[in-house]
Amino acid sequence: MRLLQTLGAHASRAQMSAKRELQRFFVFIRAAHPSLRAIRALPVIAVTIIFSGLFLSNNATSSEMATEQQQPMQFPEGLDYSKFLHSSRNHARLPCLLCHRRESNAARPPLPGANGHLPCAGCHAQQFSNSESPLCTICHTDVKSGAVKGFPRMKSFRMKFDHARHVNMERVSCATCHSPARGGVALSIPASFSAHNTCYRCHTPRAQSGGRDISSCGTCHQLGGYRRTPEFAQAYRVSFSHSKHQKMTCNECHQVRAGMPQGRQMTTPEPRNHHATGRGQSCMTCHDGKRAFGGDDFSACKRCHAGKAWRF
Repeated sequence: MRLLQTLGAHASRAQMSAKRELQRFFVFIRAAHPSLRAIRALPVIAVTIIFSGLFLSNNATSSEMATEQQQPMQFPEGLDYSKFLHSSRNHARLPCLLCHRRESNAARPPLPGANGHLPCAGCHAQQFSNSESPLCTICHTDVKSGAVKGFPRMKSFRMKFDHARHVNMERVSCATCHSPARGGVALSIPASFSAHNTCYRCHTPRAQSGGRDISSCGTCHQLGGYRRTPEFAQAYRVSFSHSKHQKMTCNECHQVRAGMPQGRQMTTPEPRNHHATGRGQSCMTCHDGKRAFGGDDFSACKRCHAGKAWRF
């Protein structure tokens, strides 16, 4: 009789642990898929099936069943819980859209937690029950008032963009992403949340391309350091201006190099008309005294070299 009571107690503890794990799983499912929230009986049915399997199974020993007691989630020592890390082992395996659900085409992605701290509470229910938990400082500047921090700058994610893939698409050209800047001298490069305004013209919520989803954060972002592509070019030091070359096409000076890193996908002419190396395009390619002024005619120097921006 005592043996049966002991086995019954172990089985009960294992069943409760399995129930808690299954309920945690369904919290995630409902947070990611609102349409499943109405299916209230599904967890109960599944738990009942698991209970039956646990009770009838004789594969686990009594000692193994005893270790199934729930252990409270512990804060790993040495971690700064005032910051959220996408790179942590548990966070990195979650889909982006679980936390950043795109219900609109707004440029600024939504922060998770607005609905009862879901989906975060799926794993951190114990921490959210304590307002003194350091976990609260990840999102709140003041826990009591509920004041929320602003959306953080992108530091732990790098941007990946493939010019070769986009230039061959319909309705996409250089002007789709690059517009005149600094009085027409330079061309803008999309960055920060304003870049979403450009990209979201095609990457709308639930958008598909070639049978794959292109609406999630992971389409363009991966874990890693972020380095913004600079809008400065050496040609601007010799008074080059895009606005003065509008009759030319982008392809006359820039070619796409497929498979190259982010900042080296586009070629650029050598900003020299005199003493150019000749290894590629340069100002001298056009300014040769035939197609455009240049060559050995130095009487027209000031047509290019003028103002404080120019120097040797």
